Amino acid sequence: QVQLVESGGGLVQPGGSLRLSCAASGSIFSIYYMGWYRQAPGKQRELVARISSGGDTNYADSVKGRFTISRDNAKNTVYLQMNSLKPEDTAIYDCYAEINAYGRGVDDYWGQGTQVTVAS
Repeated sequence: QVQLVESGGGLVQPGGSLRLSCAASGSIFSIYYMGWYRQAPGKQRELVARISSGGDTNYADSVKGRFTISRDNAKNTVYLQMNSLKPEDTAIYDCYAEINAYGRGVDDYWGQGTQVTVAS
């Protein structure tokens, strides 16, 4: 089965950095968009960043200039480099990917989620 596995979350002080990784595995023919959503308690879920197979990117206004999304197509892996972290970045971050899987066609897949906490 196709699955996404996330890593890299944790506790960091304001102004610090973290890098999230998300690797897709399974019977994958191709992956179109990959990206990250986040949701904090009591807050609306939002798209943080996404990247197409060709490298086109989109970012939430709140993270522009601080976060960078990239991908390694050979490894089916997407990365989110988070710099200058703020307490308001605290959330559960969920990786997603639009995947064309053998025998299934195109569907959305989600990682297990990883907690990012920014606090002093």
